[in-house]
Amino acid sequence: MTRYREWYPNLSVITRVCESSSDPSGSAVMREVWSTESSYTDHGGSWLGVRRGWGSIKARLHSDSVARAPEPLGPVPRSRLQDGSVDVSVMASQYGKSQHRFIPYGRTSRRGEGWMGKIGVGNTHRFRAEDAQRGGKNWFKITIPQGKKYDKKWLLTSLQNLCPIAFIPLHYSTEGHKVNFYLEDAAAASALCKLTRRVTDSEGNRVAVFMNSCSTPAFFQSELKPQDLEHLKHCMSKRFDDSQKSLDLNSIRTDPDLVSHNIEVILNQENCMQAVIRIIQENIPELLCLNLSNNKLCKLTDIATLVNKAPNLQSLNLSHNELKSEQELDKVKRFRLVELWLDRNPLCDDFRDQTTYISAVRERFPRLLRLDGHVLPPPICFDVETRTNIPPCKGSHFVSNEIQSLIQRFLQHYYCVYDSGDRQLLLEAYHDDACFSLSLPSINHLSRLKNYREHSRNIKNIKDPSARFHLLKRSRLTVVAFLSELPNTQHDMNSVNVDVNTYSSTLLAFTVSGVFREADDKLRDGVKAFSRVFITVPARNSGLCIVNDELFVRSATSEEIRCAFAAPALSNSPVPTTLTASQQEMLSAFSQMSEMKLEWSQKCLQDNAWDFHRAAQIFTELKAQLKIPEAAFIK
Repeated sequence: MTRYREWYPNLSVITRVCESSSDPSGSAVMREVWSTESSYTDHGGSWLGVRRGWGSIKARLHSDSVARAPEPLGPVPRSRLQDGSVDVSVMASQYGKSQHRFIPYGRTSRRGEGWMGKIGVGNTHRFRAEDAQRGGKNWFKITIPQGKKYDKKWLLTSLQNLCPIAFIPLHYSTEGHKVNFYLEDAAAASALCKLTRRVTDSEGNRVAVFMNSCSTPAFFQSELKPQDLEHLKHCMSKRFDDSQKSLDLNSIRTDPDLVSHNIEVILNQENCMQAVIRIIQENIPELLCLNLSNNKLCKLTDIATLVNKAPNLQSLNLSHNELKSEQELDKVKRFRLVELWLDRNPLCDDFRDQTTYISAVRERFPRLLRLDGHVLPPPICFDVETRTNIPPCKGSHFVSNEIQSLIQRFLQHYYCVYDSGDRQLLLEAYHDDACFSLSLPSINHLSRLKNYREHSRNIKNIKDPSARFHLLKRSRLTVVAFLSELPNTQHDMNSVNVDVNTYSSTLLAFTVSGVFREADDKLRDGVKAFSRVFITVPARNSGLCIVNDELFVRSATSEEIRCAFAAPALSNSPVPTTLTASQQEMLSAFSQMSEMKLEWSQKCLQDNAWDFHRAAQIFTELKAQLKIPEAAFIK
């Protein structure tokens, strides 16, 4: 066993232990373990602390030659054994998590190839870069304080020769005596920062390298110049295979034609992706295959716009990118893909087995036949060859005339009070132990329902049991007090449909649906739709008493808005209980003429101030527009 210490110019102390042995086959085996202690400073040179790390190398010699003495430690620990076949393993204790990650189809995990797993020492900058990315800063500015005096090619080549990870400097520029460029790869930025004062120029001066995390630089978001667009279009034309209708944009940012003209096409930036999509739309809308691998894509929002611009797209390659969540796939699930590549994306690490991986992808793309180059089992689809129309919505369903009459009287009085502006009189409609709840859709134009949002008890969104409990209103006093707080409304009674769900001698449950608008909102698009389930029991006055009330409110469809309040509606004002002799005679004549029931005929006459001819005209218009429910007519 040999132990020795080495000092390096960046104040690094390296302790090594070398031991040799032989395996049962007689091959020589050498293992070297090292630890480091490095002082590190800030940009001003102030001492910040000591960084420690460790690693090891184990190598087998397949010859009888004797290993040479260890060479001085370079920027990256490498095998020091010159002869024979060498098996090198480098370890870092805190980076062992990747061994349990799921790797689709047995491929090497992208996260398991992290550069820290290769160099084994100096973790500080890695953590700093990853923390910056978690904080929303996905770019890294590299600054070389005296870099202007160096030749660009010499400087970048010297750094790349020592850096364990290949990096692509973007927007190389000078500022005073400084040189700046940008990286988007956190691992490369961290590795490059570790090279500070490791490069020596011809005069013996050491080159300092500093790194700062930053948000997306503004110049990367600006529109491409016309001449740059022409170069991009020419580059894409060379990457297009007309026989296969295939476009290969793999690693397009490093395309020699673009780099030679200093054009930076970064597809995870909106301006560049939109430029590519525009070129596809204008020149190759018949595109069948698109390869976007190795472009550091972290979102698919812009790609989703291709659905309408390249509707025939069947194959999409998104491998070797930075897609972190399977939810990103929802943005492109409208593509009718038969082939998809996703391997080497962080989202693959979220799956524990191949079955769940395939299932999650096929949920978005049910016609998929190949995933990551592997053939999938045939999909189970039920494609309808002929166009099928949804049956028209039928009118109200009351079960019997007796129940119909009972519900109609109840709704007439209920909504008359509800829309009157004073809802305290609704106390008589509710049972002492009544319950009420209000809910909104999970996804909707919530800005139009802002007056109801905080009261919604949609259990798909409200997971907290305590919140669910408090959003359920109990007792008639609490229910009516809450209803009184809701905005004043006007319901379109011509839009109302009623469906009886359950009925017996002691229980009647029915659903009421229609449209309404808030009293102070006269805009057409302010119309809202509702569905209300009443569970009632018999009341003392031969009416109904509500024991449970569930109100569902949503934004109205364009058709509902078009038809709402389109014709003079029957008012909700109470119907007089006594009529004069002339009114009774007019009511009888109007009922015979219209074939409507007496209560509907009386309502129509009352709404038109007992003007027989005016009432007849309105009735004819409403009947022609199918605005009068079937329940109004004598069967």
